[in-house]
Amino acid sequence: MMAKIQSSMTGTVWKVLVRPGDQVEAGQEVVILESMKMEIPIQSDYTGVVKDVKVEEGSFVSDGDVLVELAD
Repeated sequence: MMAKIQSSMTGTVWKVLVRPGDQVEAGQEVVILESMKMEIPIQSDYTGVVKDVKVEEGSFVSDGDVLVELAD
């Protein structure tokens, strides 16, 4: 199974907290977005291993964009 962690809002990727191969637990912060001078942590809804990080620090994302893909 592949799980996708998506952006919940429009903003700039301030910090990427995971790399491919990292184990992620449900509820763990994986990316921090910056929007309107506020830092918004994006948490994983799933437990798994990071397969791919789709964004890099400084990139702009829209609501619904895939940030990280997880594999079992």
